[in-house]
Amino acid sequence: MKTKRKELAVSHPDTSSEMAHPRTYKIIVNGQERTVSTDTLSFEEIVALAFNPVPTGPYVLVTVSFRHADQKPAEGTLTAGTSVQIKNRTVFSVTATDKS
Repeated sequence: MKTKRKELAVSHPDTSSEMAHPRTYKIIVNGQERTVSTDTLSFEEIVALAFNPVPTGPYVLVTVSFRHADQKPAEGTLTAGTSVQIKNRTVFSVTATDKS
């Protein structure tokens, strides 16, 4: 006599990024600790973390320098449209000058 084999459903934890807990990073922007939940920050995001409101105008020049990044080189400067791979305690110095 043949018996039916009962199949058990095995559930595996979902390893997709939507289900994972987001990691947070503590960074330093102009001497102030900030917490972010992404491992890459753009020039524009860093400027927004540094200034509220963000300085604008035809003669405003914003400079972003970084050190202790999670990339090679680990220090340098960013320009508009670029980004940096961060880790805990990455340090940013953001300055705005008026070229007039």
